[in-house]
Amino acid sequence: MGMESAYVIVGASLAGAKAAETLREEGFEGPVVLIGDEQERPYERPPLSKGYLMGKTAREKIHVHSPEWYKEHSIDLRLGTTVTAVDLAAHRVTLADGSSIGFGRLLLTTGASPRRLQVPGADRENVCYLRRVEDSDRIQAFLRPGARVAVIGAGWIGMETASAAREAGCEVTVLGRSELPLLGALGREAARVFADLHRDHGVELRFGVQVTEITEHGVRLGDGTLVEADAVIVGIGVTPNTRLAAAAGLRVDNGVLTDQHLQSSHPDVFAAGDVVNAFHPLYDRPIRVEHWANALHQPRTAARSMLGEEAVHDRVPYFFTDQYELGMEYTGYIEPGGYDRVVFRGDVPGREFIAFWLSRDRVLAGMNVNIWDVTDAIRDLVRSGRPVDPDALADPDTPLDRTGRPQQG
Repeated sequence: MGMESAYVIVGASLAGAKAAETLREEGFEGPVVLIGDEQERPYERPPLSKGYLMGKTAREKIHVHSPEWYKEHSIDLRLGTTVTAVDLAAHRVTLADGSSIGFGRLLLTTGASPRRLQVPGADRENVCYLRRVEDSDRIQAFLRPGARVAVIGAGWIGMETASAAREAGCEVTVLGRSELPLLGALGREAARVFADLHRDHGVELRFGVQVTEITEHGVRLGDGTLVEADAVIVGIGVTPNTRLAAAAGLRVDNGVLTDQHLQSSHPDVFAAGDVVNAFHPLYDRPIRVEHWANALHQPRTAARSMLGEEAVHDRVPYFFTDQYELGMEYTGYIEPGGYDRVVFRGDVPGREFIAFWLSRDRVLAGMNVNIWDVTDAIRDLVRSGRPVDPDALADPDTPLDRTGRPQQG
């Protein structure tokens, strides 16, 4: 099989590496080319704001495979290489050096990029973003006892880096536009838990503020006050890297649009991970999820689909976070305002509980905090779509699989 029949993967990330792994596991013996613009071989990103950032996880532990694995499985891994164009008609990708590679099937795992702060001084040396391993290295260099750290953005990256900075002994201030951290992701009821968590650990939370400038002394706010800072960490969301796809003529809308098989608008092009806005059978519409579990599982579906198998990505979305002594898993998917009530089970003040987001007494999502081995049961509730009894759902003595409303005869 020649290179014109190669399966080319653009994006040497967790998603890209898992796709290459699956192709070999499924018996594909043709050329596999895995291209990434980073010099680092594929690695997992969650440690960058957690264990690795805190110095608890060694660099070798973040990689998806050993260097030898790629040779042993005949994966042509090309690091520090940028793809500049995709020619769908010719079935070729063009590289920054002017060379090109033909493909039989193409997978885009190009991920996402941090949104940049658009204020004067945003290009100062002490302004940090977090996406790549070198970003985590750079932030870690600032995390010293007594250092003043300002975190702009109160989403998952902002709150996880705030936790890491505080545990390193820094003085931490979180600046956000909303009234609570993680408000868009969790809603007011559960977001209060994380606000209280960070306040209890000495983080100063300033909400409803606007950043107008980064100065040599810190962050200037809209009311003229200055938040003094030695380092500024910006976590204001990401944008899917769709430039290649859009320029090639693929359908793009908040990511590369695909069907449930992760096949794009071109039959020989697929997408997975943060860049994909994939049709989800459970929700009957495309959704884009920026979490580790998608980067882990979607590539398996994409790779099998590339091989002509009948593979469907219909997993219930999942993510996790670790902040201080709080560990959390979240299963399900809701958009802001997409629920009508939250039911809590357990000890909310003690931070050992499960929260359920409901709409018309159907569980849309569940979040277990410092309670383990319940994600399968939560996933079953979400997937079933069956009505539940909210009182039974709130009762810790009622097994989750017995919280459904009695069937009407």
